[in-house]
Amino acid sequence: MVRGVGRTEGTLQAGAVLAVLVATGVQAKSPGTWLLEVVWVLIGLPLVVALRKRFPLTRLLCWLLVLHAFVLCYGGQYTYAETPAGEWFQAWMGTQRNNYDRFAHFVQGFVPAIAVREVLLRRTPLRPGGWVAFLTVCVCLSIAVGFELVEWSSALVAGSGADDFLGTQGDVWDTQWDMFLCLCGAVLSLLVWRGTHDRQLAGR
Repeated sequence: MVRGVGRTEGTLQAGAVLAVLVATGVQAKSPGTWLLEVVWVLIGLPLVVALRKRFPLTRLLCWLLVLHAFVLCYGGQYTYAETPAGEWFQAWMGTQRNNYDRFAHFVQGFVPAIAVREVLLRRTPLRPGGWVAFLTVCVCLSIAVGFELVEWSSALVAGSGADDFLGTQGDVWDTQWDMFLCLCGAVLSLLVWRGTHDRQLAGR
């Protein structure tokens, strides 16, 4: 029996995500870019709510999804390259670019890793171990590649009009960094959360 969230906690989580969606959408620098960045939240939240009885998610995964939604909404509001948090980090570390998008791509591996692991352990004959970890990381990297292909397509179609969405900030290695940080996030997530996740999957 999966140890999921209660009704009150689930309502709190959904309400928090909706509040952040509204707040960042109203204040978005570029509404079109904001929509492109948060579309996964707009798809994912109703899906999780609709499936909460048939396929309740673990408490750990639910809170990680809330975190991911916040990261996407905040980045979408400021088009990633101009987030105040990233600018503060840039000034503090003396970097040449706003690295909030780097953090977001790390999270792109850190959160989906638990989601993929949960599906593999609950919907396939696989058991916790090396194969689950390997396949989880592979799926996360595949998702990262998919996003990079979407960005590439946007650049081909919109040209310089896609700059806010791409957020490369002139870095020719941006694509490689994005995928590498997704890999790092996925691996670290498995190392950090494996025990907690197994206990919640077992209902403990």
